[in-house]
Amino acid sequence: MHLCHAPLAIVDLETTGTRPAADRITEIGVVEIERFEVVSEWSTLVNPGRALPSEIQVLTGITREMLAQAPRFADLAADLHERLAGRVFIAHNARFDYGFLRREFDRAGIKFHVPAVCGVKLARRLYPRETGHDLDSLIERHGIACEARHRALPDAQALWAFLRIAAEEHGDDVLSVAARQVAKEPALPPELDRAAIDAVPEAPGVYILYAESGPPLYIGKSRTMRSRVLQHFYSNAPWIRAVRRVDWQRTVGELGALLAEARRVKQLAPLHNRQLRRPEALCGFVFDGKRLRLAAAAEIDAETLPFLYGVFRTRRNALQALRALADEHALCLQTLGFDAKRQGACFRQQIGRCAGVCAGREGIHTHHGRVAAALATLRTPQWPYAGPVGIVERDSTRDATELHAVDRWCYLGAARCEPELAELLEQRPAFDYDEYRILSRYLGRAAARVVPLSACTASS
Repeated sequence: MHLCHAPLAIVDLETTGTRPAADRITEIGVVEIERFEVVSEWSTLVNPGRALPSEIQVLTGITREMLAQAPRFADLAADLHERLAGRVFIAHNARFDYGFLRREFDRAGIKFHVPAVCGVKLARRLYPRETGHDLDSLIERHGIACEARHRALPDAQALWAFLRIAAEEHGDDVLSVAARQVAKEPALPPELDRAAIDAVPEAPGVYILYAESGPPLYIGKSRTMRSRVLQHFYSNAPWIRAVRRVDWQRTVGELGALLAEARRVKQLAPLHNRQLRRPEALCGFVFDGKRLRLAAAAEIDAETLPFLYGVFRTRRNALQALRALADEHALCLQTLGFDAKRQGACFRQQIGRCAGVCAGREGIHTHHGRVAAALATLRTPQWPYAGPVGIVERDSTRDATELHAVDRWCYLGAARCEPELAELLEQRPAFDYDEYRILSRYLGRAAARVVPLSACTASS
């Protein structure tokens, strides 16, 4: 890509906010360049189909009344796609503008993929000693005229003026090399069709990367699956070159993606997922006032979970937590059966880390009372509901709702209709450490929408 010879589209957008999944475009400006000369300038307002925040109106000068009569993006998508096709896409914050356009084209049923150059990254590479590289800084530093800041076409024109100045100061070749460096494209294996990547929706879900044969290479999740899949192909990891196929499952929201990933990893055992793969190593402490022991994974379920002191991914993690408690509270690991037996005082007592129950300096009942108090800090949080609950996730863009059924920290599954929910509630709750952590964090959010499922349980 030689920037001074390639056809360019210098693009700027104004939007209702900063989130491509939730916000919409309100204005598009495009400056078309051929052999480093302007051949066309084009701009349009876009009706976002939703309220325009007052702070955006103040920033841009665009009002609700101006947008009311403007076309919807779907009405101009085909013409805009034709205008941008075959050109190098240049925007000052390319990730923002390109991301918004891809989302809008997706909604219009059009695949959009062109090479992109970020103006911010280009400015940093060409002017590394300067401190500011936002558009305001470039305008001030290079004396660029901009007739209406925060309007799409004037901002695109300002970026074009910066490119001309950079070419004059550094030369065409240096500018083009810098552009190639910041526009690094993902290196897809030759056997992997780009169309397979474009088919992945820019939405929440789980994706699976496969080689020619055998188990999956990798399973991942993301709120924006296509972008996350593409990120893998910027990596130099050797296994990336073996990818031949991409499968994916769309979910309604982020919680569904997290839970689906945790289950798929355990079911399919991908070769390059480092975590989520060893449920058999799960353990937790049980203490009856006399004896402390580690309960194995097979003993941990919805019924026993309230009686556990901590749930740990591995025995090593559990013993590390116990040793930290023993150090903090001067407990005797030898007496508890978690240190080597020796005659008389244990080694920890001799170095001042044990209060001395092993040497007769503390009564066994007093010691075990302190053990119980210390272990209480590890106790699994009590299930805060009277029975099973459903966590509601909704995707307003697709008018889709998913209900995640949970019973005593055990994930039963996702339902999209009442028969599916009734079937889930007939299952025996099975505890999974990773699902437990995902659910406990999510339920701690103030925005989590939870509904009781006791009535559904009774009817089933």
